[in-house]
Amino acid sequence: MDFPWPAVGAPLSDVITPMPVIDEDRLAANIARAQDYMDAHGLAFRPHIKTHKIPQVAQQQVAAGAGGINCQKVTEAEVFADAGFDDILITYNILGPVRLARLMVLNDRVKTLRVVADSTVTVAGLSAAAQGKRLRVLVECDTGGGRCGVQTAEAATALAQAIAAAPGLQFDGLMTYPAIGGASAVEAFLRDTMARLTTAGLDCPVRSNGGTPDLFAAHLVPSATEHRAGTYVYNDRAMMRAGSCGTDDMAMHILATVVSRPTALRAVLDAGSKALTSDLLGFADYGIIPALPGARIVSLSEEHAVVDLTDCTALLPQVGTQLRIVPNHTCVVSNLFDRMVFHRDGIVTRVLPVAARGAVW
Repeated sequence: MDFPWPAVGAPLSDVITPMPVIDEDRLAANIARAQDYMDAHGLAFRPHIKTHKIPQVAQQQVAAGAGGINCQKVTEAEVFADAGFDDILITYNILGPVRLARLMVLNDRVKTLRVVADSTVTVAGLSAAAQGKRLRVLVECDTGGGRCGVQTAEAATALAQAIAAAPGLQFDGLMTYPAIGGASAVEAFLRDTMARLTTAGLDCPVRSNGGTPDLFAAHLVPSATEHRAGTYVYNDRAMMRAGSCGTDDMAMHILATVVSRPTALRAVLDAGSKALTSDLLGFADYGIIPALPGARIVSLSEEHAVVDLTDCTALLPQVGTQLRIVPNHTCVVSNLFDRMVFHRDGIVTRVLPVAARGAVW
């Protein structure tokens, strides 16, 4: 039996909680703001769809001017290829025969598919599995983010040469996910590597930079040809702390209900770790409740959120009260729900399936 969903035109008070609710006007404004900035600076923009995992939202981003999309895993890219997207970058080292076989089928289906590599092991696997048209590969570079990526311009050049020499592959450029505030390091790394690639006789058509926290500083990396960002489309508490958005840019809230008031200074909500995510991202609590300034979500179990009301300066909520929560990390929330409810001024406009939910390999 299908879950009962609110009808278009229903008030949010009819929504069964917990449920992410997306403000249509804020969503559209976030998409337009980012695209206008990229257009003004002559940068291609490639939204990372792991934030929403919804083809209809990606279609809004492409309609606004985005030049293709960024996926994180093969199965995620398959969902968006099925939806008609034909310019996809997968920013992940893809290993293992099952994944590689699926990747090569996808490469033949999609007009422009790119992947990344930061080791000769990854390159060898891609080459051994290659069939049909050549697979475009970017070298992933660590420019300060401290995650994946080759560590030096020399290593990037050597790996680019290995890709160019590998059967079935085409070296197509560089990719990085830098540290926040790392524009100067990214630019220096790209410039050094590009010079070395020129000396080696290799073209480097794509230089892909990324991240929502530095989205509006993308122009500080003039050697980049494109910028990738995901969280900007909804925004969250972490992005607000980073200064990339304000309270009026929060397009996603988690709608929750007070299910218990066991003490005068404690409320319990129906949105636990299965709805809010346990990601702290450096915060001491699990989200903001705008209607209850000073209140703190101090702990999560699977189905409950415990709210400390000690410092709350608003009228305290009663059992049955609906509340909206700004999550710490919106991207994880998207992978926790089958559907999202969209609204305008508190009236439901559409209910969309999270089509790539669980597409994590």
